[in-house]
This record gives sequence, structure tokens and C-alpha cells, in this order.
Amino acid sequence: MRRIVCWLGLAMLTAAGMARAELPAGQVAPDFTAPAAIGGDEFSFTLSEALKQGPVVLYFYPAAFTRGCTAEAHEFAEALDRYKALGASVVGVSGDSIATLKKFSVSECQSKFPLVADTDLRIMTAYDSVLFRLTGHASRTSYVITPDDRVLYAYTAMSPEDHVANTYKALAAWRAQHPAE
Repeated sequence: MRRIVCWLGLAMLTAAGMARAELPAGQVAPDFTAPAAIGGDEFSFTLSEALKQGPVVLYFYPAAFTRGCTAEAHEFAEALDRYKALGASVVGVSGDSIATLKKFSVSECQSKFPLVADTDLRIMTAYDSVLFRLTGHASRTSYVITPDDRVLYAYTAMSPEDHVANTYKALAAWRAQHPAE
């Protein structure tokens, strides 16, 4: 019985976390600078600097090395050339430590895109992407941000399955209307 109560409590917390709305399309995307890793190397990532190069797919995920987050990282890594063809970059954000992200960036992201460590939940909070505040986990939310610092598209779902397809579709539609940007 105790196990059922625990699962029901977790389900309610998850549902409450998912009920939060992500930032709406058209809103200015909050800028941030934070520790990041790519290919096992640490550096400082700044969103506004990345946006100078083109649109950014900014995705939040709960925790490195979990089944869903590993699958999602693989999907983004496999799709990266398609995003680059549209002039876009991909960046992942979680509450994991930079040490963990250095490993995850190599093994699961195939050293293809950066991962940002948001251990103080500052970025997750700004993007309304905190799932469990006490554990520091992000909701699974993906954003497409255009070079004018605006949210073009946002998608929240705990399943990792449609994040790549949905963000790519939104980005491709935007690119068709903005070929020179």
C-alpha cells in the first residue's frame, strides 16, 4: 500500500510539474551565461553569443544518463546536421553537475553540441522548465529561439520522442520565411 501511495504522489508531482506552461511564442528569451561542456571540455556558454550565429534549439532535460534523456541526446546528435543546414545550433540544459555533463557530452551527445549545467535552477526557472525543485530536475521542454532573441516555438512533454521532430519542423517553417537570417 505504501508503494502505491508513493507512486500516486510522484504522479501528482509530475502532473503538477507538467501543468506549468512554458514561455509563450513571441516572448523574449532570457539570456544567460553558464558553465557548459562539449566533447568533455568545459567552457562558458552565453545564449546571446550563440544567437549571433543563428537560431538556437534550447532543450531542457531531467537528468543525464537516464533512459529518456539518453535517447533524446542521441536523437539531437543524429539530427544535428539537419539543424545546421538550417543555420541552427542545439544546446541542452539540465541540473546536472559540470563533471557529469562533461561525460554525457562525449558518450551520449557524441561531442556534437554543448550541455549547460544549471545547478542553481536559475535558467530552468527563467524558462519555466523546473520539474522538481527539490531534486533540481528540469521538465522536458524544448524551445526554438530566433536570432532576434524571441521564442519561436516551445514544446513540453515528458516523452523524448517528438522533441527533435517538432523543433525541426518549427525551425524549417521559420527558415522558409527568413532565408537571409
